[in-house]
Amino acid sequence: MDPGDYDDLILPVPPEPFALIVGALAASVDSNAIEALMRRMGLQPEPLNDGEGNETVLLAPRFRLRFGGGVSVLAGTAAPSMLDFADPTDPATSLLAASLPPGWRDAGACWLFFPDRDNAAAGTASPVQMREFFKTTVLLIDMFDASHIFWSPARLWSDAVQFRASIAEMLASGMPPVLHLVAFRRREVDGVDSIGTRGLAHFTGQELEAPIPPAWTVADVVRRLSRLALDAMLNGPIRYPRTMRGLDAGERIGVLPPTGRAAPYATVRVEFGRDA
Repeated sequence: MDPGDYDDLILPVPPEPFALIVGALAASVDSNAIEALMRRMGLQPEPLNDGEGNETVLLAPRFRLRFGGGVSVLAGTAAPSMLDFADPTDPATSLLAASLPPGWRDAGACWLFFPDRDNAAAGTASPVQMREFFKTTVLLIDMFDASHIFWSPARLWSDAVQFRASIAEMLASGMPPVLHLVAFRRREVDGVDSIGTRGLAHFTGQELEAPIPPAWTVADVVRRLSRLALDAMLNGPIRYPRTMRGLDAGERIGVLPPTGRAAPYATVRVEFGRDA
């Protein structure tokens, strides 16, 4: 993760959340072999004809995949526009312990997956839908021997092996892997150096934002915001102002959700303080 990058602009995000993987297998075998392997893994691939799926996002070969829970996923080679959006050299893109190799976007190695529009719910994602989507993603990481994965709501690249392990832990314990699903970005708000989340709104309809207190490091703020983000992902959005104990003795954390919804999502103001 690189929380030192500044976010000065609100950047457009594709309408459907998507995962993009860089896989060695995709660049080395043809579409028939990929379809056969998907079938053996229980993904029930259905080839999509021209006019089906989102052709501005997915290039051929394109498939509809089904795996458990009735959730279907559209999959295919990532279109150049999606690779541009995920460009790891763009300052707007975050990376979590990930360094993509040169030529990562060449030779059809990048495959993109997103929930089928017919099954995608409007607004925030339901826990059941996201569990099934991530189960499918884990299978695809294994199948493509993926090295890296990009999660679009956070505009965040992760090491695919670490992402896979974190999702396996989530499926076992119920604890979402916050650092793989939410980016923490440094920005200036009203002249004050702050840290804000990106991607939390996909799960809760809210983002968090906190000024960096004097003598605190970026890591100090991220550690506390990640705890608040995890609580929101597990228990729902923050609806009322409140003050709670912080991580250290004598520390207090105040949260102030907005009273209106002028933006597509709400930003919760977080303040760190000490007991009087």
